[in-house]
Amino acid sequence: RLTAIMLIVVTTVSALVHLYSMGYMAHDDNFAHDEHYKARFFAYLSFFTFAMLMLVTADNLLQMFFGWEGVGVASYLLIGFYYKKQSAGAAAMKAFIVNRVGDFGFLLGIFGLFWMTGSVQFDAIFGQVPELAQTQMQFLWGDWNSAEVLAVLLFIGAMGKSAQLFLHTWLPDAMEGPTPVSALIHAATMVTAGVFLVARMSPLYEFAPDAKLFITVIGATTAFFAATVGLVQNDIKRVIAYSTCSQLGYMFVAAGVGVYSVAMFHLLTHAFFKALLFLGAGSVIHAMHHEQDMRNYGGLRQKIPLTFWTMLIGTLAITGVGIPLTDIGFAGFLSKDAVIESAWAGNTYAFWLLVIAAAFTSFYSWRLMFMTFWGTPRGDRHTHEHAHESPRVMTVPLVALSVGAIFAGMVFYEPFFGPREEVSRYFNIAGSEASASAEGEAGAEAPAGENSAQATTEGAATGAAAPAQPAQAAPEGEQAAPGAAEGGDQAAATDFPPPVGGAIYMRPDNEVLDEAHHVPAWVKLSPFIAMLGGLLVAWLFYIRYPEAPARLAAQQPALYRFLLNKWYFDEIYDFVFVRPARWLGRALWTGGDGAVIDGAINGVAMGIIPRLTRFAGRVQSGYLFHYAFAMVLGIVGLLIWVMMRGAY
Repeated sequence: RLTAIMLIVVTTVSALVHLYSMGYMAHDDNFAHDEHYKARFFAYLSFFTFAMLMLVTADNLLQMFFGWEGVGVASYLLIGFYYKKQSAGAAAMKAFIVNRVGDFGFLLGIFGLFWMTGSVQFDAIFGQVPELAQTQMQFLWGDWNSAEVLAVLLFIGAMGKSAQLFLHTWLPDAMEGPTPVSALIHAATMVTAGVFLVARMSPLYEFAPDAKLFITVIGATTAFFAATVGLVQNDIKRVIAYSTCSQLGYMFVAAGVGVYSVAMFHLLTHAFFKALLFLGAGSVIHAMHHEQDMRNYGGLRQKIPLTFWTMLIGTLAITGVGIPLTDIGFAGFLSKDAVIESAWAGNTYAFWLLVIAAAFTSFYSWRLMFMTFWGTPRGDRHTHEHAHESPRVMTVPLVALSVGAIFAGMVFYEPFFGPREEVSRYFNIAGSEASASAEGEAGAEAPAGENSAQATTEGAATGAAAPAQPAQAAPEGEQAAPGAAEGGDQAAATDFPPPVGGAIYMRPDNEVLDEAHHVPAWVKLSPFIAMLGGLLVAWLFYIRYPEAPARLAAQQPALYRFLLNKWYFDEIYDFVFVRPARWLGRALWTGGDGAVIDGAINGVAMGIIPRLTRFAGRVQSGYLFHYAFAMVLGIVGLLIWVMMRGAY
């Protein structure tokens, strides 16, 4: 089922991007008329799609890693497609290197799983997950729970690919590629591979509660961080790029609290409205002769009406417009609210950050719309006068994606976030039919009011016994049962049906999905209120009082620079990693390679060898008595050597 969902997403968006690219790249200003770049561009696009399909159709970690690295290579080629631009080449290198950091963790996770289970096949690994959760492995400086370590290592790979906090810096710079590339990479394919990985490995994560908590915290913090940075960006593509980063944080929060179906739900809906926004931004850029600064837009509603209406639909979808307390609304209204309600049931920290991020999302999304389509024209007058609607080959994909942005949430709401029985049937969750009996046995010991999934698995992962576990008090000198001694109430986990055969897995004691349906009404209303608040502030700033943003930035210069410079992550990384690496490289180059290696070779070739040659030349004098003298010396030396050996 997960593969089928991803096949719909990848092939649909990829086909529309291919179609759109025929118009967008028809007369690219970055190339001369005699340069044949189109074959290379479409070959890269097709290779990207092939690698993504290899990733999502894998039934083992090795094939998944092949597709994983394939999309990495394709993204490098596509981001750096404008090879004459130094900034494009640097962005491609940055994306490739940052992803290698995450992929190193992914590789360690694959190695660890093969070492512990003897297989890279998903079903073989999942069948041994309960045992993994009760074993320890030595990693770095100590012994750790195997399931926790391997789950975190796999997530580090997902952090790189899905641009989560600390490994996110490549994503905004990837905007150097052509706009269709941005839509393909950042909407539905490459960046969502990390979410797909976590959902695919859900049986492992269900037995690794600390790893799930780590995912939740990173996802919520990323959603908040990227939303704050998006508030002040002026490049239209960078605003949408930080929006992507933020929305990926939402997906990881859903996966981290254990509701993997909701993570996939938001992945599916996000693919439609984010691809729509990116391609709509490309249409605006195309109309404005490749101008990307929103401060030079304004008043484009009448010039490009179809682009305006489709981008308006995308904005309504991403901000979450719908009828509160119902299942009627745009795609983002249903999927984002499902994530926030799940976060309330699973992690309070994530809930509040996501609600704040929802308000910020509404603000920067409407800010983009108001600066682009409302107000008076700004910037070059000639460009505004000649702005025109994009050709049909570009607008047809926009209309098609608009349909998904409107209806995808309502169509898929029940299978992804309906009653547990409906979700279990749709995703064929292993052991779902035994949930009632398992909950009675394993969930009874969970403290009242707590998520029982957290309670029953925490002891297993950390090695601490549950409070009410009688095996903890085994008589002295008598060995307790392995499950009780090593993992508290983890022994109950072995009574669960093996997590094999389903698309995703939620342990029978994972009740977050059920609790998400019974959250207070104010929790259900909170994202809608946040959306209205963001819309109101954006309207006040950019329609009612357009001078207010500049005045606020002047009043709060430190905060404005902090957000405009993306929390100074690039500067910090430059100081901590880039400069020392550059210094070390320069030292090894000038000192090691230049002075030692080249110096040694040059010294031997131009110093020692000529001297030896000159000495040998003087020895070859041509006089017979010189040669006779040398022979006598040799004979004397041989005799001395023989006599000395005989003395011993």
